[in-house]
Amino acid sequence: DYLDRGKPPELVEYSRQRRFRDDLPQVIRPDLVLTDGGFTIAELAALHMSRALFECFAESALLKDLQGAFDKMDAALSPSMRRFLNLMPKAISAKSPQAKKQTEQTHAITIRLIEAIIDARVVSMKYDSPTSKRLKPYTVHPYRIVHAQSGLYLLAYVPEHKELRTFAVERIRQAAADKLTFELLDELGTDPYANSLGIYRGPPTRVRLRFAPALADRLKERTWHPSQQFRDRPDGATDMSLNVSDDYALRSWILSFGSGVRVIAPASLVQWAMDELDAGRRLYPEGERRPIDPSLQPALPFSLLRLPTA
Repeated sequence: DYLDRGKPPELVEYSRQRRFRDDLPQVIRPDLVLTDGGFTIAELAALHMSRALFECFAESALLKDLQGAFDKMDAALSPSMRRFLNLMPKAISAKSPQAKKQTEQTHAITIRLIEAIIDARVVSMKYDSPTSKRLKPYTVHPYRIVHAQSGLYLLAYVPEHKELRTFAVERIRQAAADKLTFELLDELGTDPYANSLGIYRGPPTRVRLRFAPALADRLKERTWHPSQQFRDRPDGATDMSLNVSDDYALRSWILSFGSGVRVIAPASLVQWAMDELDAGRRLYPEGERRPIDPSLQPALPFSLLRLPTA
């Protein structure tokens, strides 16, 4: 009823008749559509969606900054547009993924790194390395902060190793910008991880996968990588080819499909898949296996092969 306030009664009655609905202009309320540089309904919806997506991975400190920005924008909106924006959470929402935890310290370090990137200043930092299991000192040239896989990553050049490396921001324990400045060795493209399904940098290789018929349609509904190509088979299965780097992101993605996928090429990836499946099977010795009640959990990979249909 709120969205019909201010409209002529005849228009309200006409618009509620299903057979005429498509003949009407797609405007909810004339007083909610602004011109001359103002917000349209579509722009307000996009603004709210961006906020909902941001809230999925941002912790309290970043959300405070976001709320401050929205408070300033609210002051510029008309009362009717403000009421409309308050209705948006009922129409548009976003499901939070498994976001990485961000502390107040992480927020402060993130802001410090952004300032260093803008000013092209050398950064001295201490990094909690998951590989060496110790706090390692680094002197880096920070190039970019990237949000990927529900976390923030720093792409930086490490002069000591003469290469670009990726650091998880939440693992940076200390960071301080020096007075020294640096020059970019190479200009980064819009996507520095273009060859990867994740946040890895490496040469691409031709990967071929064969997906079970039960997965074929749902697989083709998504853009997993710009290089993807599909070829349907007579038995209903689908062959997929990708030009991506052979890294952890690719391999964990393949494993997520369980028995619904078979690796066709390259040979090294085929061998890895067989070894990985054999190793997984050894986790369940014959004498220790227990039957699973199918009423409690369907057979794996239930997450994809048994998705409910609309």
